Amino acid sequence: MTDRNEATTLMEPLLIPENAPNRTDLMDLVLDLTQKSAQFKNSLPSAIQNSLAGTVRAMNCYYSNLIEGHNTHPIAIEQALNGNYDSDPKKRNLQLEAKAHIEVQEWIDNGGITNSIFAPKTICEIHRRFCEKLPEELLWVEDLKTNKKIRVVPGKPRKNDVQVGGHIAISPGAVPRFLQRYEKAYSPLGKSETMLALAAAHHRFLWIHPFLDGNGRVARFISYTTILNTLDTGGTWSVARGLARNVNEYKQLLMSCDSTRRNDLDGRGNLSQEFLIAFTKFFLEVCIDQVAFMQELMEPDKLRTRVLLWAKEEIEIKNIPQQSFQILEKILYRGEITRGEIPDILNLTERQTRRITSSLVDLGILTSDSPKATFRLVFSAKLAHRWMPGLFPEK
Repeated sequence: MTDRNEATTLMEPLLIPENAPNRTDLMDLVLDLTQKSAQFKNSLPSAIQNSLAGTVRAMNCYYSNLIEGHNTHPIAIEQALNGNYDSDPKKRNLQLEAKAHIEVQEWIDNGGITNSIFAPKTICEIHRRFCEKLPEELLWVEDLKTNKKIRVVPGKPRKNDVQVGGHIAISPGAVPRFLQRYEKAYSPLGKSETMLALAAAHHRFLWIHPFLDGNGRVARFISYTTILNTLDTGGTWSVARGLARNVNEYKQLLMSCDSTRRNDLDGRGNLSQEFLIAFTKFFLEVCIDQVAFMQELMEPDKLRTRVLLWAKEEIEIKNIPQQSFQILEKILYRGEITRGEIPDILNLTERQTRRITSSLVDLGILTSDSPKATFRLVFSAKLAHRWMPGLFPEK
């Protein structure tokens, strides 16, 4: 395995220094994001938060894979999670890829990461969990020099040289050394500094390019987890949608950050400080925009209006039971509803209410964690265009 003995200073600056231009403006964006994210989460009943987090996993998966050119619609992703796969092998493989992505994020959301997200061990674990569940066809990449196929080994750093666009990544033997420097730079930071360094950590990981393939997904998992833990978002929003919607600017700024320092006004590191600042501003603004989008989408009165209008239409064409309206109305006010209170709300027997709630569960409208637990809404992909317009593209 080749090691050209590159010095880890090649990826400096890893942080935006205190005396950097526009640092105060960037910290203002960090503060704005922190406040808006907290306000949004606090505005949601806990049961709605839990349901929304499941939808955000599908959203994060869809948009993160879309950035890589893999377009698997959230309805197809939902079908895969239920074991329903397309007969077309290529589409099936992308469904399996999406399922693997969601399972990794669910592991992250449930507190699976116990070490620093920036630790090499954690990074390799994320890559392993994602790649080991991919179909064999998606684990092979082509060496641009030799045109030979090379297999991606889940969780293992690359043993080959790689080039991404105009960027020739560090030698494979240098990867462990650079990952150790990466962890040392980002793990000890406080909350505000971690958020300021969010974009830098995102780019520097891609610059190292530790794996033969899957680096983009892992980079966005790192960013997602950093935001989840630092801002305590509850998984209720994700930056991936904003990056995908601004994908050309996202990729252009990533390439710009590969540039070396241009002059004496461009910092003191090997790489351009000016471009790193521009990427940081972009990244934070995308985060703020996504919080604002989700807050608008989940605004209680507007959400209630959309869901109940949909329910009236479905009742009229007899797709759902007539009493569904009262159940949905109560859940939308409180976030959840106990099984014991439904007979009184509907003025029906327990047996009759069980038939109605079972119907709503079978239709993917309600869910509960156990046969005796409270009911809460399911924000499914198939209903997203009515309940949460703009979250996903219509199929």
